[in-house]
Amino acid sequence: MASVTAVRGMNDIAGEQSYWFDQLELQARALLASYGYQHVRLPVVEKTELFCRSIGEVTDIVEKEMYTFADRNGDSLTLRPEGTAGCVRAAIENSWLNMGAQKLYYMGPMFRHERPQKGRYRQFYQLGVETYGFAGPDIDAELILMTARLWKQLGIQARLLINSLGSAESRATYKEALTNYFAAHYELLDEDSQKRLYRNPLRILDSKNPALADCIAGAPKLIDWLDEASQQSFNRLLALLDASGIAYEVSPTLVRGLDYYNDTVFEWVTDALGSQGTICAGGRYDGLVTQLGGKATPAIGFAMGMERVVALMQLTERTQPSSVDAYVIAAGDEAQLKVQPLVETWRDQSPQLRFMVHHGGGNFKSQFKKADKSGARFALVLGDDEVAKQQIGIKFLREESEQLTLAWTEVTAWLQSALVTE
Repeated sequence: MASVTAVRGMNDIAGEQSYWFDQLELQARALLASYGYQHVRLPVVEKTELFCRSIGEVTDIVEKEMYTFADRNGDSLTLRPEGTAGCVRAAIENSWLNMGAQKLYYMGPMFRHERPQKGRYRQFYQLGVETYGFAGPDIDAELILMTARLWKQLGIQARLLINSLGSAESRATYKEALTNYFAAHYELLDEDSQKRLYRNPLRILDSKNPALADCIAGAPKLIDWLDEASQQSFNRLLALLDASGIAYEVSPTLVRGLDYYNDTVFEWVTDALGSQGTICAGGRYDGLVTQLGGKATPAIGFAMGMERVVALMQLTERTQPSSVDAYVIAAGDEAQLKVQPLVETWRDQSPQLRFMVHHGGGNFKSQFKKADKSGARFALVLGDDEVAKQQIGIKFLREESEQLTLAWTEVTAWLQSALVTE
């Protein structure tokens, strides 16, 4: 009988890649907490209506990419393709918006049925940050400063692109001018851009087709159509970034394909991952809460592609540190009886130390092979003679040093001291 394999584009994450995911999550959680953001856990499945109302029914996400199904009650449900809509739904439904301004974040899988490629999968992981009740642009600057700090902590190099979409009214006027411009150059557009012309002309600006570069470069610039309030807000944001020493590039073609976005949009990009260069994208969406049935609430957030960030981390730090400090070997009847209670005592004394106890028997030689393979720096060797003397041997696995013998009561203090100098 043939074995069952994973769904295409939905990958198992283990070993070294899992280690880097864990490191990203740990550092991101600590950073977000230090800025006062609270973790929320949101459902993976939502009513399909939520995404139709937020993303829009005439978008590629809703029309082609969502995993949608009918449950046993006949309700149409969807695996979430992004996190913002679900977070807004939760904020409205649970009355979080009545409790004052909110700083929230979430992590987890998203699902889109698109062609799998490096850095883009059908089940992918995002870190999402959403804020409600802050009119900005100071909160806009904080989100950018926070992501810049994360890149610094992770050793990642990325460039900041930024733009303003203006208000809904100014953008509507701009879209009309843009449609007229591209309609006059219709024969130059590729098939995708021709489809977008009357549905969502802003997405043409985001085209990666090099044949359209000159045509796009000659298009009207959105920033020239901003109303006074949007222009002032954008200028203030740039001044805040300048004051904080954050380098940026104003990108007139940086847009969002969804109508609920307004004013600030930004992306962090890198050239190290080929065509999948965006690792974090954010923007202001002041109209979405009202669109989903809540009271008018200013909002801004960002989403980070965790697979892409992990790929960059692996480029900068290729070696995974060992997940074990000491591998404990036992041979002999008395040693085998004593080893696990003894190691549990050491865990009580020093919970931060990482012990791996050998299981499955075998002679000392075979156990030492397993100890070396574990990546541990030390092997702790317990035989019947050591049990009688309440001692243990310590063998150095990563350096040339003579084996030591310590009393059981000395082991944790010695390991802590030795690992500090590692």
